[in-house]
Amino acid sequence: MTQPGNLFEVAPPKINLFLHVTGRREDGYHLLESLAVFLTHGDRVSAQADTAVSLAVAGPFAAPLQGDGSNLVTQAAALLQSRYPQAAGAGARLTLKKVLPVASGIGGGSADAAATLRLLNRLWGLGLGREALSALGEELGADVPVCVRGRPALMSGIGETLIDVPGLPEAGILLVNPGVEVSTPQVFKALGPLKGARPVPDFSGVSFAGLIDGLRQCENDLQPAAIRLCPEIKQVLAVLDGLEGARLTRMSGSGATCFALFSSEEEARQAAQKIASDHPRWWGMAGRLDTGA
Repeated sequence: MTQPGNLFEVAPPKINLFLHVTGRREDGYHLLESLAVFLTHGDRVSAQADTAVSLAVAGPFAAPLQGDGSNLVTQAAALLQSRYPQAAGAGARLTLKKVLPVASGIGGGSADAAATLRLLNRLWGLGLGREALSALGEELGADVPVCVRGRPALMSGIGETLIDVPGLPEAGILLVNPGVEVSTPQVFKALGPLKGARPVPDFSGVSFAGLIDGLRQCENDLQPAAIRLCPEIKQVLAVLDGLEGARLTRMSGSGATCFALFSSEEEARQAAQKIASDHPRWWGMAGRLDTGA
């Protein structure tokens, strides 16, 4: 039965600190290896018990999702209703506060779907564990399982194989997007020869300096292709490189969002203020990495 209440879940952005394209399956899907991390804030999905499922979208990036019947939030609700009898007759008045840009390489849609699965699991009293929710999430998209878990993980395969990475250090991060959408399929289509699998450092329990040193041994294989399609990415990276305290800069996912890592959240927030002043048309978000502790 539907449980009363007004609940919410945060849907933080997923940042690929590195992303290696290691191969390609016969069905066309690319094989990846990536260290995925999350911020402590982001989009927000809230729910109230109701007789049917409905969705309202608010926030600065709501417009692209208005009237979108294929929104991953409603797909997540429908998936739960199709699998669990106690959810089949339940409803929810869902609200998505969209503060993350769409099609920006930080898994916003996947994070929203993951938050919805966690949220409705609570609202409808389904009693599902994270592993069961992650398995369901795989049916919604390759990035949904890691977003369900919401903690640092080494991703491989097409994203379905996840290994927790405990003990990451405290770090500040700044995300910047030039306001340009990048098509993930087009980025993969523009890839050059694949570099294959490469040694990846062990990031478990590293210091901040160790994290930076390890990441410098890795890269984002999609970055050159994305820059060819969206030259603004190169400009963003150049600006991030020039920020005081920025220890490592890179593009996340398939772009166009880029990030800079700092030793503290305060440094990241100060850098965000400078970006907002110097480039007011760019989107930015500063915060700290969620270490999963």
